[in-house]
Amino acid sequence: MLSLALAGKPNAGKSTFYQAATRAEVDVGNYPFTTIDANRGVTHARTDCPCLDRDERCGSERCRDGKRYVPVELFDVAGLVPGAHEGKGLGNQFLDELTDADAILNVVDASGGTNAEGEPVEVGTYDPVEEVDFVEREMDQWLAGIVDRNWEGVERKSRSPDFDIDEVLTDMLTGFGATVADVAGSLRALDYPEDPIQWTDEHRAALAREVRARTKPLVVVANKADVAPAENLERLRATDKPVIPATAEGELALRTASDADAVDYDPGDPDFEVVGDVSDAQREGLERIREVMAEHGGTGVQAAIDAAVYDLLDRITVFPVQNETRWTDGAGNVLPDAVLLPRGATPPDLAYAIHTDIGEGYLHAVDARSDRRIGEDHELSEGDVIKIVSTAN
Repeated sequence: MLSLALAGKPNAGKSTFYQAATRAEVDVGNYPFTTIDANRGVTHARTDCPCLDRDERCGSERCRDGKRYVPVELFDVAGLVPGAHEGKGLGNQFLDELTDADAILNVVDASGGTNAEGEPVEVGTYDPVEEVDFVEREMDQWLAGIVDRNWEGVERKSRSPDFDIDEVLTDMLTGFGATVADVAGSLRALDYPEDPIQWTDEHRAALAREVRARTKPLVVVANKADVAPAENLERLRATDKPVIPATAEGELALRTASDADAVDYDPGDPDFEVVGDVSDAQREGLERIREVMAEHGGTGVQAAIDAAVYDLLDRITVFPVQNETRWTDGAGNVLPDAVLLPRGATPPDLAYAIHTDIGEGYLHAVDARSDRRIGEDHELSEGDVIKIVSTAN
């Protein structure tokens, strides 16, 4: 399962975003370090279900009238304060936990109502643009420190006749989520001495920045958009980062109301319908949320998750079935599973994603839409429905 991490300074709304996206109960408070230990839960990326191309919807519990929700891990870690890479606040714990993430949702307080340490100030008095590069900068400096502390070992190994810098650096950076391809690509992008002994602090810092960018891509969630000055959102959008305006509190209110059958709302919808009895105060609050959704195309919570999964990580959703005619599994369930794969993935990649035994016993695959066998080097696409034939079936 893909893992997304919520990062940012204290009191930016990370825990509210987490609670809205996972419906898990967490501590939410208007003070720094409400979160001490990381909260881990399951949220979902949203895509179109292939059942839209059939006469009837599939009936899966993760499909809502053709809106398919694919499980993704989401975790919320302690707030980050300036100097976290030096251990300030809960910095070391925060940064250690981020190593598990495939992508990061950098939650910023777009309202400018909290300072750099997450302490409440008057709305509009703190510049949220200061937060845009904050997480990246702290992670880069933290990783550079790890590289520095381990560089003496790299220098010792460089004296060996079979020294391979890609291999040695991959061993060092594996704990941060780097692969052989990540390290090799990072080194290709840099200009550095062949002899590690001649590397400078800047060479190591550049390596850290490049590896972090490849292994921890980031989308900015401009939270509290419902109370943010318009100029703040404009300036955030003008940065060189992907920015999604959001109201985590609005999303949480809608999901709570939906659970109570007060509104008809699916995560990611641009609007909702009041279908139950609500008080005048509740209706007024819902209408305020509707205004924000109309301006931004939704609450932004689902949009941020989808941007991380489908844009930053460039994943596709593939639906494995056992019966290529009925699109069912062995029990007759229509489109029961959805798998997120890297773009460019092939049928054997899907087989291994389903189960190692199915991958090892892979024979061939069938495109259920066309009912044709496809080659093992065929690149799968978003929404493909695929039957895997394996000795392990």
